[in-house]
Order: sequence, then structure tokens, then C-alpha cells
Amino acid sequence: MSSPADEPTPPEGVPAELATDLPQLTPDELRNTIIYAQELLQFHDETASPIEPGPNEDIIRATERDGYTEVVKRTTCIEGCDDCPHGPYLYHVKEESRPEGGTKVRWMFLGEVYPDEE
Repeated sequence: MSSPADEPTPPEGVPAELATDLPQLTPDELRNTIIYAQELLQFHDETASPIEPGPNEDIIRATERDGYTEVVKRTTCIEGCDDCPHGPYLYHVKEESRPEGGTKVRWMFLGEVYPDEE
């Protein structure tokens, strides 16, 4: 069994009451708490998601990661072309704070996704 000295330290920003209550929970209660917290996080992300498809784009998958959203999308040319649709392509998407205030969504292109990677 682990000792109190081995107990993890809560990250900055965790309310003190929550940091006191969580270590008292059983493993099953902790798992259920994690599920609930993930559902709440997803709920908040759904109401303010910066991931929106542009014209002629199809988002195949958007996966929340620590610090960014992994997005796989395809695009179709407006005029159409023999190679359409293009992709799928992988992007890391982050919402970044601007020095002058507000935020900006930054799409970082990582490359093509091959069928065995989808």
C-alpha cells in the first residue's frame, strides 16, 4: 500500500475542497468521478468549440488531447478536380490567447493520414 508521502499533489487550479475530497474516494468512486468530469468537459467544449468545418470541408474526426484538439478532415475544391476530395489530413488545433486580448484558433497542418492510421 502507498504512503501519504506518495500521494499525488493536485495541479494548480484545483479547488481546495475538491483536492481534500478526492483522496477520500474509493477507486470505483474515482472512476465514476472521472467519467462525470469528462462528460462535463465535453459539454463545455461542445458549447464553445473552435472546431468548425469551413466551406467544402468534412471533419472526419476530432479528438480532444491535452492542450490541443486532433482533427482529421477532407477538403473538396470549389470548382472540382480529378483528385477530389483531398486528404484526409491531420491537424493540431489550439485556441491561443492574443496579447491584445481575446483568442485565436490556430490550425497546425501535420500531414496526410493514410488509411491504416485512420
